[in-house]
Amino acid sequence: MFEETLSYDDVLLLPSYADFLPAETSVRTTLLPGITLNIPIVSAAMDTVTEDRLAISLALEGGVGVIHRNLPPAEQSRQVGQVKRFLNWVIESPVTVDQQQTVHEVWEIMSSYRISGLPVVCDGKLCGIITSRDLRFCRDYTLKVRDVMTPNPVVEVGRPDIESAKEKFDAHKIEKLPVVDENNRLTGLITVKDLEKHNEFPHAATDTAGRLLVGAAISPNDVDDRLPLLKESKVDFVVIDTAHGDSKNVAQAVSRVKSRYDVPVVGGNVATREGTRRMIAAGADAVKVGVGPGSICTTRVVAGIGVPQFSAVVWAVEEAARSATPIIADGGIKYSGDIVKAIAAGAQTVMIGNLFAGLKESPGREIIYEGRIFKSYRGMGSIGAMRQGSADRYGHSATEEPVPEGVEGRVPYKGELRPFVHQLVTGLRKGMGYCGCRTIEELRDYHRFIKISSAGLKEGHVHDVMITQEPPNYSR
Repeated sequence: MFEETLSYDDVLLLPSYADFLPAETSVRTTLLPGITLNIPIVSAAMDTVTEDRLAISLALEGGVGVIHRNLPPAEQSRQVGQVKRFLNWVIESPVTVDQQQTVHEVWEIMSSYRISGLPVVCDGKLCGIITSRDLRFCRDYTLKVRDVMTPNPVVEVGRPDIESAKEKFDAHKIEKLPVVDENNRLTGLITVKDLEKHNEFPHAATDTAGRLLVGAAISPNDVDDRLPLLKESKVDFVVIDTAHGDSKNVAQAVSRVKSRYDVPVVGGNVATREGTRRMIAAGADAVKVGVGPGSICTTRVVAGIGVPQFSAVVWAVEEAARSATPIIADGGIKYSGDIVKAIAAGAQTVMIGNLFAGLKESPGREIIYEGRIFKSYRGMGSIGAMRQGSADRYGHSATEEPVPEGVEGRVPYKGELRPFVHQLVTGLRKGMGYCGCRTIEELRDYHRFIKISSAGLKEGHVHDVMITQEPPNYSR
């Protein structure tokens, strides 16, 4: 029995009438129940794609990053914490010092957390603040905090009010404002840097406390090793990171995360209606779809299995619609138009690896080849990635000789994330405009696709010309 399947390159969307401009569209979407993104983009949990730097940059633009798991649990948790501390309205549990600590200890704490000031707490109550201003001309690192701190700092009392905080920052020319209760006990900290970041990045994807959103990848085999640390770092969700999500151990891992840790969890990867159904039955808050569509993945060649990504998304969406479970389309995105097609197929978000691997913020090393700059990019099923921790993702033990399902390579350097994501999101908005869809939900319900031939695909690409000025959103 055969069922016809299609990839993104096999289809196009029919244009329709629009009474608005692309800039007027809304690209807000649901990642998981209770977690909303301002752009429908998630970065892949790959060791040459997403660590804290890229996760921060993407969340500031309205998307979210998933920190890969080829890191020790403590380091992965630390990176999650870096993302969560980068932006706040109110820092709920600020790092503090006491009067008896030395200036040397203060500098070490500031360097470790990459912060420029610390509240001073005595017997549980706020008694001062010490900042880089206080330390600027201090040469004796053996001095005690009490000798250099600013006593009786300006504070915000009770429930913090952002407008009141702004007035105090302006009136007193300060950069940090402790929040205390009626008994002068420290309850939080507001910084002028956070307020400036919120103004600079008004579309950042944040939680209810104003912190950036971030996810983390885990294995079915290390749930209890990683989850306690990740939960302590306030991770927003976790992703069960496996190549074959429609399996017993993955379903058990999803159930374990939900019952023991009560953290939102993405199940996957799957490529069928039945796999989607089993992930949802196990308790997954969202399902990640894609088996073999990645540019560095060889699963379909090595194992002879997989589903072309457009059809896989359509099938998964059909099943997930019964329970309103969000679908993440993972892989196969080559251009911004593929994002439009994935969402029009019913996905709420797309997960991107290749396109982000060449960005300045990605962790891959830079390579100069024939006068051009590239960045390393490898599949998590490549030999190098498997030897560094991802072997169990493909059913191998850490000690046996790996049989890879991915390759190692390089991609062109693309510069910083912010302008690159602007190209992707504007392409999405253009697609929505051509379809007459003002919102992501309207695009998800559009369903007006046509199948094209190889000649139609060739016609749609640049042809019969030698490109002399390569645009930032297109290359062959």
